[in-house]
This record gives sequence, structure tokens and C-alpha cells, in this order.
Amino acid sequence: MTTAVSSSSNTTAASTSSGSVGATTAQEAQDRFLKLLVAQLNNQDPMNPLDNAQMTTQIAQINTVTGIQQLNETVQKLLGQYNTSALIEGASLVGRDVLVQGNQLQTSAGKSLAALELETSADAVRIEALSPSGQVVGTSNLGARTAGRHSFEVDTSAYNGAGSLSFRITALRAGQPITATPLERARVDGVSMDNNALSLQFKGRAAVPYTDVRSVL
Repeated sequence: MTTAVSSSSNTTAASTSSGSVGATTAQEAQDRFLKLLVAQLNNQDPMNPLDNAQMTTQIAQINTVTGIQQLNETVQKLLGQYNTSALIEGASLVGRDVLVQGNQLQTSAGKSLAALELETSADAVRIEALSPSGQVVGTSNLGARTAGRHSFEVDTSAYNGAGSLSFRITALRAGQPITATPLERARVDGVSMDNNALSLQFKGRAAVPYTDVRSVL
């Protein structure tokens, strides 16, 4: 299996390049200030020389600006190192299943797998597997379940049609419906770094931020 990892080399190169440009800019700013200060001293009115307090203030200002620029350079280098490290760690997920929010079923040999999260405990939980046209092709009664995450399996061997199956959850407590979040199993096909955030890529569905992953299976 070829691991699809993008942006790692670009991130490192960009970080190095950014650091070099920033360092040059900070040095140039300091050099310009010193040249202007020397020129100011050389051309000052002997009868009205530059006040020591003014000179001290100007030196403090350029030191502050230089310090901020150097801090920014350091932060950019650290960010580049973090992005590279995150990509390397994310690559270990390629080929593995994760749980993300969604209602698609992962089907193999007539068995369909997924999971759900209950906001509170339920007296009865029922899962219905649905064909692309919305026809019920399999059911599973999970019975009572506590609050939290639960995996389940539905027998969908009777379904011979084409297209992916989805599922619907009915969760009741004291006869009233409660909130149940559907979670689908998806196999990681690749990872990428987008806007300094790690994203996971899948076949047949949109990429999701790594922070949206509920569980690694």
C-alpha cells in the first residue's frame, strides 16, 4: 500500500525559507536604524543636540521590533516542525478504520458495521439498514444501552442491489426519542496538512479534520 502523505517536504522547505527571509529582514531593519541614528548624530545642531532620553527611546523601540521579528521567526520554525511531525504520525493511520460522524454502513460478506453515540441512556435502540432508495434491507434491535458510544452489526445479506447502504437510528427513553449520533466506519486512504491542520482522506467521501475522528479502530 502506498502511503498518501502530502505537504511534508513542502512544509519543511517553506519553514526553512521563511526563517531565512525573516532573519534578513530583521537584520536589515536594525542596520537601517543604526545608519539613520549615526546620520542624525552627525547632522545634529551643536546648539541643540539630540536628547539622551530620545536616543534611549529610539534604541528601545528598534530592539522591541527586532525582538518581535525574531519571535515570529522562532514560532514559524516550530510550526513547520510540528506540521512535519503531525504528518509522520498521521501516516500511521493509513489503511486503518476510524469512526467519523456519518450514516453510511461498511459492508462485507453480508454484514454491515457502524456505531452510534447516545446522549443519555436508552430503554430501546433499533437500527435499520437502508438501500439507496430508502428501502429497509436489514434491522438490528440493540435493546437498552447506556449513554456513550456503541458499535453494532446489521445482517444485510438479503440485499443484492448496487450502491452503498446507510442506516437510521431509533432510540427511546420512557417512550420518548432521545438524541443518537450516527457514526460510520471509514478507512483512511491518506493524510494531508491543510491550513496547519491535519486532515484524513478517504475513498468515496470528503476528507475530514483529524480532530473530528471519534475513534481509531
